[in-house]
Amino acid sequence: MSKTSRRVVFGALLIVTLVVSTGAALGYLGRLTLVFDRHPGKPLAIIEEVPGPLDGPKCAIDARYLDEAPTGLRPEVLQAWKSLRAKASERGVQLCLNDGKRSRQQQQKEFDEAVQKFGTKELASRYVLNPPDRSMHVIGFAVDIQPIESAQWVEKNGSTLGWCRRYENEQWHFEYNARYPTGGCPPLEKSATGS
Repeated sequence: MSKTSRRVVFGALLIVTLVVSTGAALGYLGRLTLVFDRHPGKPLAIIEEVPGPLDGPKCAIDARYLDEAPTGLRPEVLQAWKSLRAKASERGVQLCLNDGKRSRQQQQKEFDEAVQKFGTKELASRYVLNPPDRSMHVIGFAVDIQPIESAQWVEKNGSTLGWCRRYENEQWHFEYNARYPTGGCPPLEKSATGS
């Protein structure tokens, strides 16, 4: 290898090393994000892959439903869930978390099962969002509460703690937003897909 070739190779390696080091330092300092970040500071690419529980203990007041652990919810949503459950308990209402956090894979499985149950993708999409990234369950902001009597209590009382029912066809589906206590709940949509 000639002296000029060695200088070119050495220079290229030096440039690559500097670029990688600078990128790593900026990433460490939080000044460089290499993925689309819809919520600055929230690692969605990681959160969306965190699976929720596959099942849980039976709901104590209605064994048709589960009462899963709130594993995988975002920290602020988990705190809001605990506050909601405590407020309900003070009023003698038990809330069962029938479905909370889902990964993309769990959401896709839910959709595939809904297609089998309802017969078409169009009918299934009234109850389960597809593609998975559209679901608030996947990004850790939604819970499904059972039994329906408990969900009705949340619909009447949950907005003061940031929980609102979102879909006409899903009495059990609630989403958390820190703006709901002051701004109120948005109007109900017909279904998860708006149709």
